[in-house]
Amino acid sequence: MALVCVEDFEKKAAGQLEKNALDYYRSGAGEQFTLGLNRDAFRRLRLRPRCLRDVSRLDISCEILGERMKWPLGIAPTAMQKMAHPDGEIGNARAAGKAGSIFILSTLSTTSLEDLAAGAPDTIKWFQLYIYKDRTITEKLVRRAEKANFRALVLTIDAPIFGHRRADVRNNFSLPSHLTLGNFQGVKATGVGHPSSGASGINEYVSSQFDPTITWKDIAWLRSITHLPIVVKGVLTAEDAVLAREFGCAGLIVSNHGARQIDTVPASIEALPEIVKAVGEDLVVMLDGGIIQGNDIFKALALGAKTVFVGRPAVWGLAYNGQKGVEQMLGVLRKDFEITMALIGCPTLKDIQASMVVHESHYAKL
Repeated sequence: MALVCVEDFEKKAAGQLEKNALDYYRSGAGEQFTLGLNRDAFRRLRLRPRCLRDVSRLDISCEILGERMKWPLGIAPTAMQKMAHPDGEIGNARAAGKAGSIFILSTLSTTSLEDLAAGAPDTIKWFQLYIYKDRTITEKLVRRAEKANFRALVLTIDAPIFGHRRADVRNNFSLPSHLTLGNFQGVKATGVGHPSSGASGINEYVSSQFDPTITWKDIAWLRSITHLPIVVKGVLTAEDAVLAREFGCAGLIVSNHGARQIDTVPASIEALPEIVKAVGEDLVVMLDGGIIQGNDIFKALALGAKTVFVGRPAVWGLAYNGQKGVEQMLGVLRKDFEITMALIGCPTLKDIQASMVVHESHYAKL
């Protein structure tokens, strides 16, 4: 049977992944209210199509921070992808490259910066960064990213600690013993594999290694040690978006960390309008969280995002069939987006108008 939507890939992945890995990838924080909200919020938005517009030729390409993309979707950073499939981050990145998308490598990847660069040389690569208590570790990661031709740094700012992910605690989550964190040596490479009883190995690792004292002033420190543009990921308020602008960031990703940090925060798409209003003229505003259909991409762009990123859908494709599975998933998602563009009446991204998307309450008086 053909796989025709992201949910089909998720079902295939769920049948192939071990519970330890599956629950890690799919779970959210707390009661997982926001996890569901990331989808529900998209469903509450209505499309307003325009008719009799020539859509015989579509151009959905875009430019993000000087990089030309074939369409406005990239792969978000997801940790430890070799738990999903031996192809891991390299397979995911190669698929992104073939699709003309950006791939963001996680600090907590099971593939090193250097191996990823060698394995996917033609892919646009950004590096997602956490700031460690030992700042020399972070600085070395930045230097390695620059040397390996990564084109931007994506600083995750919503994780001074990791959220309470109940499934990981129940499972006593640990990185399988045959895998390590590829960017490190010693305990920093293997520390996720030895959790205390009744604990999550990833949360213990983060608590022992990440610096919870970081503030916006540390953006200035990061800018002082790199020539790469800095994108902050995890912004949910206009106030923080303004600070990102004030401290010299090139862009931001509106994100609730896949609903994995603190429950009952807004869906990313709900937070997007106030952030675009605050800084959309000055920063490249992007979004991740809840995107599984072409019309989700369209809605985010209409509300002001310049591009979007997907995390779990790429993992589902990877788990299903490695690199080929991600390629197939991206093909399905791109086709769905092209159908949406044509039926809404937009031959190019410039034709997308904010008035083409409204909240369901717009029609509540009928």
